[in-house]
Amino acid sequence: MKNIVLFITAVFISLVSIGQQAKWDSTYRPGNYEQRVANFRSYPDSKKDIIFLGNSITDYAEWNELLQLPEARNRGISGDITFGVLERLDEVTEGKPAKIFILIGINDIARNIPDSVILDNYKKIIQRIKVASKRTKIYFNTLIPVNNTFPDRAHFNKDEHIAAVNAGLKKLCDAEKITLIDLYPHYEGEDKKLDKSMTYDGLHLNTEGYKKWAFILQVYLKEKSN
Repeated sequence: MKNIVLFITAVFISLVSIGQQAKWDSTYRPGNYEQRVANFRSYPDSKKDIIFLGNSITDYAEWNELLQLPEARNRGISGDITFGVLERLDEVTEGKPAKIFILIGINDIARNIPDSVILDNYKKIIQRIKVASKRTKIYFNTLIPVNNTFPDRAHFNKDEHIAAVNAGLKKLCDAEKITLIDLYPHYEGEDKKLDKSMTYDGLHLNTEGYKKWAFILQVYLKEKSN
């Protein structure tokens, strides 16, 4: 009887472990995803375009006004994940833009997508851009910290995943010979969390946060396109 109980317990633990490992969904798309992508596809393309690609942290900035840059194009979708970016990447590359600045992945972490899968998707994003638009300069931003002293979010208390993804991204950018923009230390406060002066909710940037990002980007915006 004891052996049967031990066997049942072992099976239960195994099933729970498998369930936990499988608890993520690559097919998730934000509610407005299709409409946003349709809007993007309706806009004219130019080889002078400078694309800002990502999730809400990208989406919430008016890039052409923030940077005083008429060529800036916002391709952020609030809530998007790396799988969503891959699905719509052809819309970004078909115009052969001059530059693409990418920040994506924090929603993947919040939705329990494994770090290795996020990094594999980063690699796919980079390689697809290289194939589809050879002259486009690629800039990949590291994830910024979060601050769990604000009201709770699924993105909080996963700092080790942010660190692991950023470390993997640095290695990937080096291997792929593309430019890494290490945003993380610029937003880290003395408590090792997202600086409260740069955010209004512990995840998204406020006005000061975007001003800092704009300042960091200046050197890369001045680089000549290929």
